[in-house]
Amino acid sequence: MRALAILTQRNEGAFLLEWLAHHRAVGFTDFLVFSNDCQDGSDLMLDRLAQMGVLTHLRNLPPYDKAGIQFSAMKRAADHPLLQQADWVLPLDIDEFVNIHVGDRTLPALLDALPEATAITLTWRLFGNAGMVLHEDRPVTARFTRAAPTIMHWPWRASMFKTLYRNDGTYAKPGIHRPRAPDPARCDQGRWFDGAGRALPPRFRRAGLFSPFGRPNHTLVQLNHYPLGAMQDFVLKADRGRAVHAGQRLGLDYWVERNFNTDEDCSILALSPRMQAERNRLMADPELAEGHRAAVAWRDSHFAALMREEEMRALMGRLMMTPASHPLSKAEAGPLLAHAIAAQKTKPDLDEV
Repeated sequence: MRALAILTQRNEGAFLLEWLAHHRAVGFTDFLVFSNDCQDGSDLMLDRLAQMGVLTHLRNLPPYDKAGIQFSAMKRAADHPLLQQADWVLPLDIDEFVNIHVGDRTLPALLDALPEATAITLTWRLFGNAGMVLHEDRPVTARFTRAAPTIMHWPWRASMFKTLYRNDGTYAKPGIHRPRAPDPARCDQGRWFDGAGRALPPRFRRAGLFSPFGRPNHTLVQLNHYPLGAMQDFVLKADRGRAVHAGQRLGLDYWVERNFNTDEDCSILALSPRMQAERNRLMADPELAEGHRAAVAWRDSHFAALMREEEMRALMGRLMMTPASHPLSKAEAGPLLAHAIAAQKTKPDLDEV
């Protein structure tokens, strides 16, 4: 079985080897990685990893699709030989880690648990900042273990998913959250399951980005989402801008909707020995080790430069003053959801967000 992970990244070399080592331990066999406009040397790390045969690296150069840089990468991935050869495909971001809860916690174990599935939705579990101020050169999965509850009623982004799908021709193109361009002759034969092993309604074969609210969606598999990191990391992310929608900077609204720390979830650490062994193997390469150190140093130097700008210094101060977000109860979220449902009737669900 060949399982392909598609990644887009910019200036995230400090996290690259952990992310790659983790997903190799999970059981992904192929990696198609797009980079663009990197200042931290992560594109050079990807070149070295490609030389070593670990992944395939493409520079995602302009012109870009009007929908953004990440959309452009997905379009280019659709025609790449690695995608044509893959049995299963999953587009991911570098702050997303697949966390499987069955068998030996690998991709084959998940597929064995859902043998009829042609698509499996991996719902985010949001991991908060937990009061971390500065970047540290330690694994993200070990440092950030405080998370949102397994059942969330708001915000709607807490129930977003990424889709692991069988590459059998039903969908012609990968998408950021779900596969795109369904074949009408094949689409109705698909079997979509959620991360708890429940069969999803037929509508998910063609549309939908969110798992149902108010129920656990992570029994078999979840997608650990670390969208914030340390406050220093978030300032750098805000400076970079959104990967999906070019030109949109991140602010305190993004932070508040994701900084949940009520629960502890260390389940991903069960895979840590395998991840760490693979990371150590990669770090044994002198060029990769130096690239990693350079990427970490760049985060410190670029952050120091940003702190000389009033806008970014003010953002850092607001992050330090803002308490962790509290999850809304079902009763509190009810009116918001009612308004959202009413609005959805006049504005159809988009294929991508």
